[in-house]
Amino acid sequence: MNPLTRSDHLFGLLFSNADLEALWSSQRFVDTFSKFESALAGALGDVGVVSRDVADTAMADIAAFSPDLAAIQKQVPVDGVPVPAFVRQLKAHVSVEALPAIHIGATSQDLLDTAISLILRDANAMLEDGLRHVCEAIEAMDTQWGASTMMGRTRMQAALPITVHDRLATWVMPMQFHLVHLGELRSRVEILQFGGPVGNRAGLGEHGNAVAAALARRLDLADPGRAWHATRGNLADYANWLSSVTASLGKMGQDLALMAQQGIEEVRFTGGGTSSAMPHKQNPVLAETLVSLARFNAAQLSLVHGAMIHEQERSGIAWATEWMTLPAMVTTSVTALRHANTLLNTIESLGAGPD
Repeated sequence: MNPLTRSDHLFGLLFSNADLEALWSSQRFVDTFSKFESALAGALGDVGVVSRDVADTAMADIAAFSPDLAAIQKQVPVDGVPVPAFVRQLKAHVSVEALPAIHIGATSQDLLDTAISLILRDANAMLEDGLRHVCEAIEAMDTQWGASTMMGRTRMQAALPITVHDRLATWVMPMQFHLVHLGELRSRVEILQFGGPVGNRAGLGEHGNAVAAALARRLDLADPGRAWHATRGNLADYANWLSSVTASLGKMGQDLALMAQQGIEEVRFTGGGTSSAMPHKQNPVLAETLVSLARFNAAQLSLVHGAMIHEQERSGIAWATEWMTLPAMVTTSVTALRHANTLLNTIESLGAGPD
């Protein structure tokens, strides 16, 4: 992650916050790995691959496991993923009786991709909440100022008069669409990954699909029916949605920055960014930031599309590209929605300026 985009950096609150960073923290990943392994042990017991007593012992041992994060992190440049070191520590921790239910039929990708799915479930709740708040703020402005007139502008030139409602409609309609689309996407990204070493669940023989279904139930995730190790269209579509959300917010931010120009003055904010040299200025900082965040996500989208090209049954190259890109896009999108809500709630008036 770019250090300037961390919330504890001098510039960081423009680009992130502590809640979002906790979503993607090392602790969150290892907690999710433990949750996966516990649910897998329970699922193995549910299906009868191991006895109920063995499954329950494994689940109790996993609940008492505290992984050594520093040791796992140190091994990642060697293994390329944190799961092998995590599993070695887990197997060393649990009792001998529990071992038949530890990591059986699973592989590193199962833990990592399922962790992403579980993290995205929490992120999606934030995104949904943010979209609803932005819609409500725009609708409230429409109630207050929608009938007021202002100049319509095409190609940044004065065109014909419009109402404030006309301008606001171009902001709220995409937000409403994104909210509906998110509901559709959640069923495609909040899903179990479980395929074993080569993605065909063969490590559990005839029990593979039954264990996967039981595992999905325990994690409250959808079971897609087979592993998606090398088919990443779900995440590419999700990334496209993230970029579309920030682009829509960027359009709104661009409009507000132009509307706030001296001589135009179609919007007035409380507060506003100050200048070190020109005390008369009120810079539309959050409006500008929405445009910057939109451009960032647009640039990242091509990386996620490129990461769809997974060679054979697993790619260490494309997979790693997702890890660098998708968390940044999610963080950017939630941050943009929070900034938009703050910005909209600082508007004191909308409507005709000097024109």
